[in-house]
Amino acid sequence: MELLSSLLGIVDLAAVFAVTGALVASRKEMDILGFLLLGVVTGVGGGTLRDLLLGVPVFWIENALPLVVCLLAAALVYFAAPMIQYRYRLLLWLDAVGLALFAVAGADKALQAGASAIIAVVMGVISATVGGVVRDLLGQEPSILLRREIYVTAAALGAVLLVGLNMLGLPSGVAMAVGFGATLALRGCALRFGWALPTYRARPGRPVDGE
Repeated sequence: MELLSSLLGIVDLAAVFAVTGALVASRKEMDILGFLLLGVVTGVGGGTLRDLLLGVPVFWIENALPLVVCLLAAALVYFAAPMIQYRYRLLLWLDAVGLALFAVAGADKALQAGASAIIAVVMGVISATVGGVVRDLLGQEPSILLRREIYVTAAALGAVLLVGLNMLGLPSGVAMAVGFGATLALRGCALRFGWALPTYRARPGRPVDGE
């Protein structure tokens, strides 16, 4: 529990998401600058938008360490990627871990900034998903939001649990652990079993009167 709380406490270092950005760069056979760019925008994208919307100092401007960690993680993947056989599957599972981490960390930071419960949930979802959306856009990959498997719903679940347990007075570490575990479990099952929410199906329009 203490280890997880410590990890969630430094989640803004964004190393997990930075690695997923670098893995996309490897799939596109980019140069080292491409690795660094995708690593950084993926790692700090969601947290940056969250902080701007909350009106608090942007975390990586206030402390450059997260930016340095993203650069190092991306550079490491540049040299290690040729040794990784199943890069796309690794990308999906690392993204699931990053999704869970950022969902609870984003919601928790919003609560600490004085945001209401619903705003905290929204900030958790933004923190968890925006970096991946930017990564896929720049890497010209099909957006992960367009995949049928549950994604945003998993982030929302973790954020809701963290906010709800916080309102019930549970310790922050417990709320974070439960939210993290629920998000990772739901996203993991979606990847493993193809879980998805019901999709919209078009219905024939009603005939025009007189026809």
